[in-house]
Amino acid sequence: MKIIETIEALRQELKPYRNQTIGFVPTMGYLHEGHLSLVRRASQECDIVVMSIFVNPLQFGPNEDLDRYPRDLPRDAALAEQAGVDFLFHPSVEEMYPNPTLTQIVVSKVTEPLCGASRPGHFTGVATVVGKLFHIVMPDRAYFGLKDAQQVAVIQQMVEDLNFPVTIVPCDIVREPDGLAMSSRNVYLSPEERKQAVILSQALFAAKKGLEEGEWSTADEVNRFVREMILTQPLAEIDYVETLAYPSLQPVDELKGQKVIVAVAVRFGKTRLIDNILHAGEE
Repeated sequence: MKIIETIEALRQELKPYRNQTIGFVPTMGYLHEGHLSLVRRASQECDIVVMSIFVNPLQFGPNEDLDRYPRDLPRDAALAEQAGVDFLFHPSVEEMYPNPTLTQIVVSKVTEPLCGASRPGHFTGVATVVGKLFHIVMPDRAYFGLKDAQQVAVIQQMVEDLNFPVTIVPCDIVREPDGLAMSSRNVYLSPEERKQAVILSQALFAAKKGLEEGEWSTADEVNRFVREMILTQPLAEIDYVETLAYPSLQPVDELKGQKVIVAVAVRFGKTRLIDNILHAGEE
């Protein structure tokens, strides 16, 4: 595996492989099994795998955890190489943004609910950096985890609207043995917060079962059920619980026959966790 720090060097390295299939896994590092599962899938489906590790300042708000976001390049590089990454792109902020960014990619509608409502500007930062990375790497396929299903919907919309020549491959959420969705932010949880955080997946799995059994007819009923279950844990502070059409992320009146997402964002102490389940909604 080669570690590359400049845009020009990466472009030169990838030149000989343009007639092969290039897979791309963009990350902010502090890798866990969720990221590595994306790499393994990319390795199976592509000839060359590129991973980026870049903590993107554009997608962090003024009071968010940019400075304390966990970073450990030697650890990440070892894990990436083991999983099958061929080129690890690790640019500095100065390399990615040598001048103030006057051009941004703004995706509307799908960015407005869920994390878009509580983190204004977040998805503009995500779309802008992913757009830049797609131009730099020029991958054939790009792999994203569905833990942030809204991010996947935003990237898919951007790719479709702007005709990026890349196939987006959404990949299933990878979970800890007790059900907690894997996240780089899980390291911030105290032992008691970590114990209580399991309620997120428990509530979502129970909601999925209820949806499959036709227990509810409206999104509000699902939201109320999930909210009440999460609030059985005293440290849980809910940001949102929403049931929306997927991937449009628009409100749903009738659950039957709709593909929906039940998505949550909940704080445990200073740590904000997101999780979701998708329900196919066949008749």
